[in-house]
Amino acid sequence: MAVSAAALTLGTGLAAAPASAVPADKAQVLSRWTQTDAGSYNAFVSARNNQGAWSAYRFNWSTDYCSSSPDNPFGFPFQTACARHDFGYRNYKEMGAFNANKARVDSAFYAT
Repeated sequence: MAVSAAALTLGTGLAAAPASAVPADKAQVLSRWTQTDAGSYNAFVSARNNQGAWSAYRFNWSTDYCSSSPDNPFGFPFQTACARHDFGYRNYKEMGAFNANKARVDSAFYAT
């Protein structure tokens, strides 16, 4: 059964908008923010502080800050490193690319 354009107006007189496509470079952006160098860490921190600018990518920014680790062992603040680690895990899992990137995401945690 075909659906007419008129049926898609949802009774408002306005056509339903198509779902927004995620930018094609999502995997490259994710990779750029999960490398082991300081530039990658700083780029992630900047993006995390301005998540709205990246909303089209539909990244999962949620974090539990490494769940059971202390927040500031030996005076080193781990919260941002944990948030970045969680970001890498969650987003690579959602993209179906976790196994191929897990070791690097883990190394990036220790490099920060």
